[in-house]
Amino acid sequence: MGSDQLRLLGAALSWLAAGALAHAAGSAPRAWVGVALLALAGLIMAWPLARRATPRHAAAARLTEPPAPVDTQRFNLLQAQFEHLPVAAWALADDRLLPLTSRARRLAAPGRVRDKTALHALLRAASGSGPVVLDTERGSERWQLQQQPLSIEGKSQRLLVLVPLENELETESLLAWQQLVQVLTHEIMNSLTPIKSLSQTALMLLDERPLVEGDLRTALSGIGQRAEGLSSFVATYRRVSQWPAPSLAPVDLQALFGRLGQAVAPAWAARGGQASFELASPSLRLQADEGQLEQALLALLSNAEQATADRAAPRLWVQARQGRGGRLLISVRDNGPGVAPGLERKIFLPFFSAREGGQGIGLTVVRQLVHGMGGRVRHVRPLEGGAAFVLSF
Repeated sequence: MGSDQLRLLGAALSWLAAGALAHAAGSAPRAWVGVALLALAGLIMAWPLARRATPRHAAAARLTEPPAPVDTQRFNLLQAQFEHLPVAAWALADDRLLPLTSRARRLAAPGRVRDKTALHALLRAASGSGPVVLDTERGSERWQLQQQPLSIEGKSQRLLVLVPLENELETESLLAWQQLVQVLTHEIMNSLTPIKSLSQTALMLLDERPLVEGDLRTALSGIGQRAEGLSSFVATYRRVSQWPAPSLAPVDLQALFGRLGQAVAPAWAARGGQASFELASPSLRLQADEGQLEQALLALLSNAEQATADRAAPRLWVQARQGRGGRLLISVRDNGPGVAPGLERKIFLPFFSAREGGQGIGLTVVRQLVHGMGGRVRHVRPLEGGAAFVLSF
């Protein structure tokens, strides 16, 4: 028998003897002294065994514990990533705003918003998502406010997020102005250059003897034609930029499609083609300005007719349906050559045209009219080829 077993047996016998003596001791003080000595002796014999067993049990316990350092590292990583999100985020619970990102803390710090209290009041009073304007030390800045209600451990709160828009909007605005100025400069110079040249020619003819009246009339006639062209260009620009505000009312799309079909289908059939108008449901209605919506669709139908001019069997598809989220979608698709790669963004620019001799105002008018009615228009590239424009409301 090993020493550990002898120690364990001795400790057990000492405790048994102490228990028996305690049972027979009654109230005799000396007997209880013996009980205490026997119990202490058993503890002394068992103590080395307990000391050697403890590390093994502790090590076993440590092996069964979850890897806390790995979880802590992952939590720290997520916290760091969330801290540096490029948005300002807060949690609103019990009317208390808690900043969640470094951008939220910087936005409320000195040197950013002029009035921290006004910012917090704006966040607390927000009833929905949408654009907001903040008064900052750098001037008015546009942001997009998004919010999401949450319920954590039975307590309701809101997650508020401000997304910066000012830099992106300024960049887009500057790019649009640069492109527009390029187009306007090109069109104006196309008229001014020959006017200048013809004016110089007319002056030279006046100094010549004998005076050739026919040549002078030709030069002056050219000046008049170019001036008329420039005047027409300016009038077109004014018309594009000054559409009246829409008057919104329910529009019966079935009746609208019927009128459009009667207007354009015969011309497509005469060219050996076909124009089809389809509605997912005859009861589809749209809150819009019926006249302006018809004008926008007619512009798209005209573009489709021009794009398929060289097709032996031109096709036009006009469809209306409801998309995800209840949005109403109207698409106009043709089987022409489609929009050349790289021109998708330029085709909506005023006076830009990829077609020789085109005025470049059709798609500009469409976008302006649709935007005025609260919708959007975008170009998509169908898998079947051709071009497609989708109006979403």
